[in-house]
Amino acid sequence: MNLGTELTYGNSEDLFFLEYNKRKGHFTMSIDHIHGQYELYYLFSGERQYFIKDRTYPIQAGDLVLIPSNELHKTSDTGVPNHARIVLYYNERYFDSFSKEEAALLRSPFLGLRSVLRLTHQERLRFEQLLYGLLQEVQEQTAGHELPIRHAAAEALLFAARHMINSKPEPNEGSSPPSPAAAKAMEIASYIAEHYREPLTLDELSRQFHLSTSYLSRTFKKFTGFGLTEYIGITRVKEAQLKLRETDERVTEIAADVGFESLSQFERVFKTHVHLSPRDYRNQYGQKR
Repeated sequence: MNLGTELTYGNSEDLFFLEYNKRKGHFTMSIDHIHGQYELYYLFSGERQYFIKDRTYPIQAGDLVLIPSNELHKTSDTGVPNHARIVLYYNERYFDSFSKEEAALLRSPFLGLRSVLRLTHQERLRFEQLLYGLLQEVQEQTAGHELPIRHAAAEALLFAARHMINSKPEPNEGSSPPSPAAAKAMEIASYIAEHYREPLTLDELSRQFHLSTSYLSRTFKKFTGFGLTEYIGITRVKEAQLKLRETDERVTEIAADVGFESLSQFERVFKTHVHLSPRDYRNQYGQKR
């Protein structure tokens, strides 16, 4: 089946949408690192580095990656060119059409201990058959194509859920022991996740971890895909999103609580990563009280 280099179905406003890309050369994910959809990522070929929350995973062809909604993540280059991948996105409202028990099962892959599922050869063949059938429907768009697309979207989640139930491997399946430099980058990321409310600068972190500023900055970027200042900002924005959705706290108070020095800095960084102002985000996603 000739899929070309890119296919899409739907958009971020839909209950379900997908992206397929076959990329030549080297590629690192751009700035959109947090979104409200659940994300199922599958790598057909090549290899990638996937940073999720505060941990880096080496991803190889045949790996299935599961990202909860509003979780910080980014893929980056490993030095090996060319890769093909598909990403399925599920809006929270996607699960409303199922019974309570069915919705819990389909959502369960995103709520477990593992972010990466490494498929066996037989599992990979079966899952890729499902995905290629889905992509064929997207590409050809014959009469009634939306029916098998909806079916395949749910079947992909069911496949992941059953894999997690039946295999019972160790947490963080698909990862390998990190190098000392990668382990240090993840240690720094974990520290930032715990101390994001505090003033954090490159100089302060360099002293904290007994590293030169240039080495810390270079190593963190290499193994997470993020610049240090970018990661600190995104971590604070993620926490601010939670407060905007679930509390009535004033925007100025939220800005200070998550570590921003000023309201203007908060609004600028928030809009950079979320593409909405904090107030517009609350109006759109906040709980109705």
